[in-house]
Amino acid sequence: MSAPGARPPAGEAAGAVPDLLVEGLRYRYPDGVEALRGVDLVVRPGERVALLGPNGAGKTTLVLHLNGILGGADVGGSEGSVAVGGLPVRAENLPEIRGRVGIVFQDPDDQLFMPTVRQDVAFGPANQGLRGAELAGRVRTALEQVGLAELAERPPHHLSYGQRRRAALATVLAMRPRVLVLDEPSANLDPASRREFAEVLRSLDTTLVMVTHDLPYALELCPRSAILADGVIAADGPTPALLADDALLRRYRLELPYGFSVPAAGPGA
Repeated sequence: MSAPGARPPAGEAAGAVPDLLVEGLRYRYPDGVEALRGVDLVVRPGERVALLGPNGAGKTTLVLHLNGILGGADVGGSEGSVAVGGLPVRAENLPEIRGRVGIVFQDPDDQLFMPTVRQDVAFGPANQGLRGAELAGRVRTALEQVGLAELAERPPHHLSYGQRRRAALATVLAMRPRVLVLDEPSANLDPASRREFAEVLRSLDTTLVMVTHDLPYALELCPRSAILADGVIAADGPTPALLADDALLRRYRLELPYGFSVPAAGPGA
C-alpha cells in the first residue's frame, strides 16, 4: 500500500499517457463546503480502479469532474487540473471529453427515457451524427455486450432492475468511451443480477473507475483501489492489501460483510 497521495506503478502501461490524470484538484461548492482538498490520481490505460470512502468524502464530486459536469464549465469553484488521455478538461474541450469519459449513474432510470431500449442506446451516438448502418451496428454491439440484444424493442420500464442497469450501461458503451465510470454499480441488485453485472464488466476491454461501498465487489473487479477521505486520496494500492488492513478500514469507516475474509496475496503480489 502506498502512502497518501502516492502514485503506484501501473505495470506495462507505466510509460503511456494516463487515461486520467488528476493533479491538485480542489473544489468548493457555492455554499462554501470544500469537497475536494487537493486530489492527485493517475489511472493508466486498461486499469480498473475502485474509488472507496465514507459518505461525504467527495467521491461524487470527483467523478463529476472527470467529464466536466463540474469544473469544465463551472471553473469558478475548482482549482487544479484534470486531463483525459492528455486532453485537459476545459469548457472548450467538453464535447470531446464527454465522448472519452462515460458515466453510469447509480439509478438507471436517470439514463433511460426513450420508448424502447434500442432508442435509448441509440440516443447518444445519434446526437453525435451517426446514422443508418453505422448507428445500427453501434447499438447492436452495445446491447450484445450487456446481454440485452433480444430485448431491444422492450420499453425500459418493462425490464427488471438488473436489466435496466445493464441497459443504462449499454447507453454509455454505445458512445465507445475511453474511460468507464460507474457509481455504485452493485447497489440494489439481487445476487443473480449482481453476478450478471460483474460478468459484463469483466468482459469489457476499457479503463474502469468504480465508485462503491461494496468492498467485495471492489475486490472482485478492481485490482487497485483508492480511498478518498476528507477530500484527499488517503490511501492507494492493491485492493487486497487495502481490504486486509483492518486499522485502515476502521479509520475510514469502511466495513467488509460479517464473516468475509480477504484471500491472502500469492507470491510476488
